[in-house]
Amino acid sequence: MEYTFSDKLAALKPSAIREIFKSLSDPTIISFAAGNPAAESFPVEELSRLSADIFKNSAATALQYGMTEGYPPLREAIAKRQKDVFGIGRSVAAGDAYTDSTIVVSGGQQGIELACKALCNEGDTVICENPSFIGALNAFRSCGAKTVGVELGEDGIDPDELERVIKANPRAKLLYLIPTFQNPAGITTSEEKRRRIYEIAKKYSLPILEDNPYGELRFRGREIPTIKSMDTEGLVIYCSSFSKILSAGMRVGFVIAPEELATKMVVAKQSEDVHTNLFFQMLCYRFMTECDLDAHIESIRALYRRKCDLMLGELKKHLPREIAFTKPEGGLFIWCTLPEGVDMNAFVKSALAKKVAVVPGSTFNCDTEAPSRSFRLNYSTPTDEQIVTGVQRLGEAAREFLK
Repeated sequence: MEYTFSDKLAALKPSAIREIFKSLSDPTIISFAAGNPAAESFPVEELSRLSADIFKNSAATALQYGMTEGYPPLREAIAKRQKDVFGIGRSVAAGDAYTDSTIVVSGGQQGIELACKALCNEGDTVICENPSFIGALNAFRSCGAKTVGVELGEDGIDPDELERVIKANPRAKLLYLIPTFQNPAGITTSEEKRRRIYEIAKKYSLPILEDNPYGELRFRGREIPTIKSMDTEGLVIYCSSFSKILSAGMRVGFVIAPEELATKMVVAKQSEDVHTNLFFQMLCYRFMTECDLDAHIESIRALYRRKCDLMLGELKKHLPREIAFTKPEGGLFIWCTLPEGVDMNAFVKSALAKKVAVVPGSTFNCDTEAPSRSFRLNYSTPTDEQIVTGVQRLGEAAREFLK
């Protein structure tokens, strides 16, 4: 049978990252292409103990249907931690102009998709950093929205350029940002730019979707206020998850958004999965309230500081000087850029021939046809030995390719 696919999905391409995974069945290939948390960061013993207790004493609740908004104790714990750590959360009772609501979603990815579904019609525009997270770009495209990019600089997008893009796109309905340890570039938007971006969004009544899955993973530098903490108008939707601090496989994320908008996102979620896995919600709650979450996160920071420093040191040692790379203060990624005129896709293939996999930068472009000179590296997933050997291979491929 010949199938006619919907307009929403016909233009979508498989994730290049997921496709690269298929090539990694060869055990001799070292992959810097993943975005996974380090396996050694999972608190297996604590999760095992808590899981056994949930099944022994709370199985009837854990295995039953739950509220679409999420497990109430977890929602309260999330709201408290985000307020304590990031200054997020508004309520009329506290004298604020609006009330925030917290909902639990099936990974941060669902929160991104629900925000777009709630705000965007077919043909509307989502303005994004360019490059940007491919999962978000595909979520927007699957909703029928057009993605338009603002080029990412060393400390975030240029606010003046953002304003020009807003003016040029009258159907812009959402601004999507990953201001802290951005995926894929690993850079952090400065506080000055965050404040200017917020003021511009406020001027044009353009909602901001602030995606912050890596915010707890700072291992260098000073903390910078979230854009959500600056929000006085109910303009910012804040999205994060437990994927990078507990387990990616749990698929437990959360959204903190103005109550009216959160209510509409809940309605959209009801048509997708009814509610997020209740057992894992309970497990997250128990870990938050019965274990030392701060100490656990600090151990992850120390792990990623060491692994990032190892990769940066090897890159400096082995890559030709013509290849620039970012120096992240947290998160999971390093962004490398080839010299002008170099065929990035051909280079990625040459690296794979040397048994090292990286993600081509074009994967993350808002304009799927636009060229890229960059590629993404991940340091959280590979072992130390793989980092050393893989960067050596990458250097060999680069020196041969740039001759």
